[in-house]
This record gives sequence, C-alpha cells and structure tokens, in this order.
Amino acid sequence: MNSITILGGRDKEGRAEELDFTCKRGEIVCIVGPTGAGKSRFLEDIECFAQGDTPTGRRVLVDGAAPPEETRFESEKKLVSCLSQNMNFVMDLSVREFLAMHAEARGIQAGGVEDDSFIRRIAAAANALTGEAFELDTPVTRLSGGQSRALMIADTAMLSPSPVVLIDELENAGVDREAALNLLVSGEKIIIISTHDPAIALLGGRRLCIRGGAVRGVFTTGEAERANAKIIAALNGRLLELRRLLREGKTLDFNMEDFFSEH
Repeated sequence: MNSITILGGRDKEGRAEELDFTCKRGEIVCIVGPTGAGKSRFLEDIECFAQGDTPTGRRVLVDGAAPPEETRFESEKKLVSCLSQNMNFVMDLSVREFLAMHAEARGIQAGGVEDDSFIRRIAAAANALTGEAFELDTPVTRLSGGQSRALMIADTAMLSPSPVVLIDELENAGVDREAALNLLVSGEKIIIISTHDPAIALLGGRRLCIRGGAVRGVFTTGEAERANAKIIAALNGRLLELRRLLREGKTLDFNMEDFFSEH
C-alpha cells in the first residue's frame, strides 16, 4: 500500500463535502478545527476504510481503489494503527514481555539474543520520547500515561506493519512530539494527526481544516509557516524547561520576560 484517498461525503447539515484528498507513505497530515467539528469522526472514517457506510458518507480508497473486505473487518489484516488520547494497560506483563509477545505475534521469533536486542531498541526509542525512563522489567500497568504513550509510539513505529497511523491529540501525550513524529515517519508510514497545537499543525506538510462535520480547506505548509514553526518550537522548548524546573522542585520566581527572550 502506497497511498490512501479520502473522498468527501456530507457535513452535519447533509450538504456535500467537496473533498478528494490523497496522502502517501512518509507524509504527515494534520487535522485541525474546533472541538466538536468532526476531527475524531474523520479519523474513524479512515480507521474503518469507510465505503459510504458511516454517518458522513465518506469513502476511503487504497492505492486508488476500494480496499478488500478483509482489510476492513479482519483485525490481523488491518492497515491502520490508532494512538488514542488515553492508553491503559490491563495485562500483567513487563515491558519486555509485552514487546516480546507483540514481536512473536508479528512473526519475529522471541527469546534469541538478536530479538532481545531489537526489543531493547524499541524500549530505548520509547525512553527517548518521555521525561522519566522506564526499565524493561517495569510492569506495563505501572507506566505513567506519558510512558505508555511513548511505548506505543515506539512499538507502532518499529514493530507494527500497519502503513497508516492515526493519532488523536499528540499534545496530550506527555512525550517529545517532534521526536515522536520523526520516529513514526522514519518507518515510511502515513501519519494523520488531529491537533489543536500550532507547533504540531505546522510540522505536517499539509493540513485539513474541519468545521461543521466537513473539510472546509486544505493547506500546504509554506516557507513563512515553517519559519514560524521554528519560533513556536523555541517557545515550546522554553515551556518544557519550565516544566522540568517545576518537576525538580525549583521555583519560578525569576524574570519571565528575560527567560523567554533568551531564545
């Protein structure tokens, strides 16, 4: 699979949605719009490869054609991985056991030295995304929300064969957002992410603006926006530094204007 195409359906009032949008492997597409506008519904249409059988009436094509039924309804053949806002583990496994089980399910033999090295690389990639590192022997039920999300991002990027990754609001993940997207794109996946964060929205090559249940505009990130994205990233870096200081028990009673003017 090299591309998916989303064909418009109808908005919340039943009016036609003018949309014929194709995205390819290695591309980041962002979905923006007010709360309740229909961003999650858009992602759900892609997740099930809608064929006019969802409330929006949209159709999703794979390489320009309707997908086979098994890729829609058989879990082992699904082409989409989803990273939701909330991730909670209920299984009594360590991180090592969880990754080994997933590797085995994907046809990678577990237990060998080489495979253990692969599992360690996935865990290391996850730890690079989160502020507090975890060990391979840490029970998955003891991971924080940010650690769980980081683990699943690394798992999806490095172990999951699904060529399409849908992410609902990465800004709430407690992870290094830019590093997470770079890791996912390195696996030549199509990344479609719903966001309210301008820093994330400008990381994508294109973005769709949704209002009233329909896509109202398609925008390509231009040079001026990319320049502004660097400024936003610097400001976010300063905010992350404030978070780090608070976590370490420091006070924030210094001149904040000077702090932000350093970048």
